Amino acid sequence: MNAAGPLVLVVDDDPTARRMLDVRMRALGCQVAMATNGRDALAAIERELPAVILLDLQMPQMDGMEVLRTLNRDGVEAATIVITAHGSIDTAVEAMKEGAIDFITKPFDPQYLEIAVRRALDRRQLLDSNRLLREALAASAANILGESPLMQDALQTAQKAAGTSSTVLLLGESGTGKEVFARTIHEWSPRHDKPFVVVNCVALSEHLLESELFGHEKGAFTGAHQAKKGKFEVADGGTVFLDEIGDMPPSLQSKLLRVLQDHEFERVGGSRLLSADIRILAATNKDLDAAVKAGRFRADLFYRLNVIRIVLPPLRSRKEDIPALADHFRARYAAETKRPVRTIVAEAMTLLGRYDWPGNVRELANAIERAVVLCSGDTITAADLALPPLVAAPLISDRPLPGGANQFRTQVNAYRRHLLTAALQDANGNQTYAAKSLGLRRTSFLRLMRQLNMRDDYTDQVTQ
Repeated sequence: MNAAGPLVLVVDDDPTARRMLDVRMRALGCQVAMATNGRDALAAIERELPAVILLDLQMPQMDGMEVLRTLNRDGVEAATIVITAHGSIDTAVEAMKEGAIDFITKPFDPQYLEIAVRRALDRRQLLDSNRLLREALAASAANILGESPLMQDALQTAQKAAGTSSTVLLLGESGTGKEVFARTIHEWSPRHDKPFVVVNCVALSEHLLESELFGHEKGAFTGAHQAKKGKFEVADGGTVFLDEIGDMPPSLQSKLLRVLQDHEFERVGGSRLLSADIRILAATNKDLDAAVKAGRFRADLFYRLNVIRIVLPPLRSRKEDIPALADHFRARYAAETKRPVRTIVAEAMTLLGRYDWPGNVRELANAIERAVVLCSGDTITAADLALPPLVAAPLISDRPLPGGANQFRTQVNAYRRHLLTAALQDANGNQTYAAKSLGLRRTSFLRLMRQLNMRDDYTDQVTQ
């Protein structure tokens, strides 16, 4: 939709019909563009997709039916009303099969013309809304990348849970993407057009957290100069995500239990019973089963939270997903920082795969962002990653190396030898696969082995 009104494209070779339609459309508050034949119409549509197309079927050069076929073939979602001078039902039916949504006949009935155009505008608005929803869903799941069995299991459970109002408990180490999963479940749910409210249970003191969740009345405590709604009230109809639920103080756990059971609560300092239609999603990196046994977490609350449990695996347990994640973050941060970083070289990708990522996906994202900002060209190399000694130590040893360890060439060759050896080990001795994993041709790989005086007793294990 344009700010001055929706755009209607009138396609007709009859100047009288064009003038009449122009007057009628502007009376409806629409902008109007004109085309006298099918070719001009397609050119106008390519420049700007109109909200509605009024398309005459009988025109020189390219008739309306051919325009419809072209739009249908190119996948253009256009709200098209065809115009026929003869009112032929057969022609109108054929046009509807090609994608038209309605037809009008000449001479025009002004009342029916207005009804048809308004109906088409409503359809265009619905198409736009559906497109935006698809884009929002795609964006919400953008960071949930991974073809590993563990991630696919978690994602399938999330998809099944999304259509319900059941409580979901997300478990996993810090940085595994629990909040991303929670947001995605909300976006996939029938509550997607309602609020998604995040509360970090460890970031606030006990009293502030209580006020944050339940709200407070005026004068409830020092500084409470006016009443304030809590997150449960604000999120009415939507979803509340309780992050780090394992750190919630015991005194608040009983109050949360009441919300889960009855959807009822009172503001701090108040006695009026309030209710809210909310769905609870919770997450923690703590072992809640152990916390319940130790008496640090209420068993009845745990059972209420643990309706649908989703365990997010650490990145070290799904290293096959690292290439896709790394490339996703490269594209994202390249766009955000406006840097022309187009690829991650094979050597750098191999290095990423050898690291255990104690900070999980969050740490990987930070590493790629840093590399995008600091790399000197349009590619990320191993040197740009600057990973901690945890990964660097096995590659370049601090211990003295034969032949003068402090010499640059000796250190570089040791590093190259390590890369080739590790690639061969990962490929079970297959030189072709090892070379491919490093982005090298097999001939180049063998030449490097000879240069580095490496044993050539690895042979391809796969029959070509």
